[in-house]
Amino acid sequence: MNNFLAENINHIKNLTKSEFESLYEFTEILNSATRQDSLIEDTIDVVIKVINAERGLFVRYFDSTDSFSIITARKISNESITDLHQFSSGILQKVIKEKKPLLYHDVMSDPNLSQFESVQIHRIKSVIGVPIIREEKVWGIIIADSQLDRREFTEENLLFLSFFSNLVSLALDRIIKLEELEKENQILINRLQSTETVPEMIGGSQTMRNLAILIHKVAQTDATVLITGESGTGKEVAAKAIHQLSKRKDKPFLAQFCGSIPDNLLESELFGYKKGAFTGANTDKQGLLEAADGGTFFLDEIADISPALQAKLLRVLENREIIRLGDVKVKKVDVRILAATNKDLQQLVKEGAFREDLFYRLNVFPIKMPPLRERREDIPILAHFFIKKLTNKALAIDSAFLKKLESFYWPGNIRQLINVIQRAIILNESDKVLTDNVTLEDERSLENFNGTLAEFEVLLLKKRLEQFNGNRTLTAKSLDVSVRWIQLKLKELGIQ
Repeated sequence: MNNFLAENINHIKNLTKSEFESLYEFTEILNSATRQDSLIEDTIDVVIKVINAERGLFVRYFDSTDSFSIITARKISNESITDLHQFSSGILQKVIKEKKPLLYHDVMSDPNLSQFESVQIHRIKSVIGVPIIREEKVWGIIIADSQLDRREFTEENLLFLSFFSNLVSLALDRIIKLEELEKENQILINRLQSTETVPEMIGGSQTMRNLAILIHKVAQTDATVLITGESGTGKEVAAKAIHQLSKRKDKPFLAQFCGSIPDNLLESELFGYKKGAFTGANTDKQGLLEAADGGTFFLDEIADISPALQAKLLRVLENREIIRLGDVKVKKVDVRILAATNKDLQQLVKEGAFREDLFYRLNVFPIKMPPLRERREDIPILAHFFIKKLTNKALAIDSAFLKKLESFYWPGNIRQLINVIQRAIILNESDKVLTDNVTLEDERSLENFNGTLAEFEVLLLKKRLEQFNGNRTLTAKSLDVSVRWIQLKLKELGIQ
């Protein structure tokens, strides 16, 4: 910067008051500019204003191909110009060759310039060309010209534009370096997202790597997330991971299970209440949504809340407002909402059991947790992890033990796997976990089942119905059959 001042001190001394004012105005623009396009647009505005030009052009110059590309060009009326041929390529080449600002008072009378076709067609009288230097090379060129008024095309303004172009070069250099750093940072973030594990989520399968990328991406936003998946797949673990990877990680993470809870009790837990709101409300109580202000709030089994509570929750999502029970005062809350369910909310919307507007408010960014049977390659990793976590020791595992685990259907997913491993540890009497210690809820795994196809069909149907609490729609969807097929099969088997 000192070299810059030393080289331009004479220019500074010769600037007029109005030019100083223009430069001061522009330095404020330079300090606030964070993108090339905004800087260049403002640059053209200053040039046109200072020298009262009729047209302004900012081109990018590519040394390797000796070619130009318009970044911005317009008339004093703000009408855009997209055709580079409307400006003299000969004048552009002269600025490239000289690498310094050039001024032409009367282009038409200059035999070296009047020969250019664009000069003749557009009857250009005066031109100022200013190079933008970066790393000692011409990065771009500013051209301003006029067909009529030549009064501001002076040596004084040439000095001004010389100083001005150096300021632009400095600002442009800063912005380009910032943009390059941002680009490198984004590349690094994307690489991390594709390889980095999510907190508390174990697995190296492609399914889990894809899930990790989604969680990393959505964690950087404040978007509402709807996490779906079967029971035991780790929906709350995913919610905690989103919070821990977000900018809210130092603020509260609170959760509320919404299933099988009386409506009035759930409402008082979520929103709080005023003293005297109901019998037993002896003091004011802050609700969980209010307590989570600044942080993240997780609603587990969101499908189970009543229609009345759905309407109140919609208000929270739309306006970030709550009202305590028994109160009339509206409170603003800055809380990110995450929700989870093992039910098909879209089907519940069709059945009229869940508000459509609330569904779309919740389903801004859906994440589906994969069942364990869809990532069997993760089972050995999970088994080692949970054994070490439960015993504080890295016990060896019999290969037959792992094979048995991999062959099971796992209707209870991760939660069921943890239970099976814990039982195996309790029964284990050596430094190696053996297959004899595996006790599954239903020994008829995919490996051990020796019945007929019809018997297996009945077994699978019963297990799926049990898994989805008798919901025939979800059972049919998981088996990739119609609800009508389920109904007929149940009738055939005499199952109510």
